[in-house]
Amino acid sequence: MQTIFGQVSTDKKMTEKEKSFQTVLDKTIDGKKVFGTSFAFKKDTLIWQGASGNLSIDQPYFIASTTKLFTTAIILKLRAEGKLSLDAKIGTYIEKSILSGLHIYKGKDYSQELTIKHLLSHTSGLPDYFQGKGTSGKSLENELTEGNDQFWTFEQAIERTKNMTPLFAPGTKGKANYSDANFQLLGKIIETITHKSYSENCKGFIIQPLGLTKTYLYQDSTNKTPKTLYYKSNELNIPKAMTSFGADGGIVSTSTDMLIFIEAFFTGKLFLSTYIGELQEWNNIFFPVKSGIGIHLFKLPWLFNPTGAVPYFIGHSGLSGALAYYSPKENIFIVGTVNQVAHPDISFKTMIKLTQKALKK
Repeated sequence: MQTIFGQVSTDKKMTEKEKSFQTVLDKTIDGKKVFGTSFAFKKDTLIWQGASGNLSIDQPYFIASTTKLFTTAIILKLRAEGKLSLDAKIGTYIEKSILSGLHIYKGKDYSQELTIKHLLSHTSGLPDYFQGKGTSGKSLENELTEGNDQFWTFEQAIERTKNMTPLFAPGTKGKANYSDANFQLLGKIIETITHKSYSENCKGFIIQPLGLTKTYLYQDSTNKTPKTLYYKSNELNIPKAMTSFGADGGIVSTSTDMLIFIEAFFTGKLFLSTYIGELQEWNNIFFPVKSGIGIHLFKLPWLFNPTGAVPYFIGHSGLSGALAYYSPKENIFIVGTVNQVAHPDISFKTMIKLTQKALKK
């Protein structure tokens, strides 16, 4: 167990508070569902980070779909530079052969109607190549958790998507469906516009400007640096798959780096801060999370939060149990992981507990 403090204080009350944060992490470790956890948060002048179990403070881990915030940031940066519009049709950037037959709903082909905004907000209606069932009757997620690690290309992810049925016409009011295919396409759009790889864009737009030292796109399946994921009580060693996600889930980072990133994301260091308000068009996606444009809203309903003690958060999370969120009301930035594919909800519970401790007078 390790902790570091961004605020030096001799105040005994503060010391007790810091201990209470660490206790939250220590109690999260049960040796059955959670074997390691790492969290960091910033509240005004206080910066705290801790780790427990088989994770240390500086241990890189897979952030999974929290990667989508990196993709969103790059898209918004390109928008600020006048290189794209959120309302632009993706056919401007994606080859016809890739788009052909991608979105056919009730006999009508909507493939050429898809926009960048549809992809960012999961309002495209496209099925999810990762969690949706393929021709085998199993999802890629099922295959991976059963031990069948595998590589796939962008083209294969899109082809798999084409073999599934879209859920609704693009932009249908009040409809959203979480689909990793949306962000595979966004990654390709970024590469087409910049003539650089997604990895190079992450480095140039985010990693180097922010001075992130242990953040990178996972591309080498022999790289053993990131902590191995867990699925239930077993290690889930899927390096081939982790190299295949790219713009929808391939980033490796640490809680230290992610805290810097999430603050930069929401404070105008990566793109115009005026965009943040525009991103907050919410649609139900999976309880209690709603999808905005490139970001998610985590807000507990009144039934589970009658006193309003738990603030709402905006950011993103991943199937690995990683998350990165910001509470505008309380000015808290919080990141971390429980490194557990079968129980990513535990990360949200940990975030809530740490937040409540941080807000306690």
